[in-house]
Amino acid sequence: MSQNILNELEQIVNEGNILVNEPMNKHTTFRIGGPADYLVMPTTIEQIAEVIRLCRQQGIPYFVMGNGSNLLVSDAGFRGVIVQIYDRYRHVVWNGTRAVVEAGCLLSKFGSEAALRGLTGFEFATGIPGTMGGAVAMNAGAYGGEMKDCLVGVTMMDMDGLTRLYPADELELGYRTSAAAKQNLIVLRAHIQLKEGNPDEIKKRLAELREARKEKQPLEYPSAGSTFKRPEGYYAGKLIEDAGFKGYKCGGAMISKKHSGFLINYNSATAEDVLNLVQIVQKGVFEQFGVELELEVKKLGDF
Repeated sequence: MSQNILNELEQIVNEGNILVNEPMNKHTTFRIGGPADYLVMPTTIEQIAEVIRLCRQQGIPYFVMGNGSNLLVSDAGFRGVIVQIYDRYRHVVWNGTRAVVEAGCLLSKFGSEAALRGLTGFEFATGIPGTMGGAVAMNAGAYGGEMKDCLVGVTMMDMDGLTRLYPADELELGYRTSAAAKQNLIVLRAHIQLKEGNPDEIKKRLAELREARKEKQPLEYPSAGSTFKRPEGYYAGKLIEDAGFKGYKCGGAMISKKHSGFLINYNSATAEDVLNLVQIVQKGVFEQFGVELELEVKKLGDF
């Protein structure tokens, strides 16, 4: 893209918040992905809106992301602007048992703060390796809890840069989906309601969940979390294991031997390795069980 575009971006966010030709393997938990033309890290709602408006006015492709925990970026990278809402937009404002959380805040950080305050209701999400924005958009869930259990509202921005607070009954929260995903809205702030709890019980529960994740999930390898959505009436990991793909490799990508629902980057995998393995598994599971596995991980770039 032209120097003029870079100049305009620098007028919106300062030069230190723009990375040019930035390798995306530095910004995804998969540790995979070629370069993005520009990676922009806004610090305010106004900056987010202005960057989006500029991209739309100039016809520049753009993508809004958090910490890249559910993302597979192509080896060719992304021709356009990545708008990263992450550690430069992560503040939390508490008011008793309620909190307003900026979209870039890590779930682990918020969950730890809630626990320190003796507040319960967020333990399920504290170990999920993502940001609040992504968790809201996907209605993230684990260990019997979902974001919809604690959300009372979400401040979101539409593609015209207009912002408003959506109450809980307008969020359309379902299995790994929401109004944000369906209407292409950008999550800016989550309004969360928790409950007063017993600090010792909260601490114990968090320790139990940490141990469960360590025991069952391949945390020692880069991954994007659960690779496939849960098919109705089944578990993706069990289907994959029963189909004989546990430990199956394709290049540097592998179906985890610890949990078949996780596809891991065990040896400098490329995005092509991952996608080839995904397609092999999808084909094998369908042929054996007649079940179509749908990707939970989002793809970005040219595949």
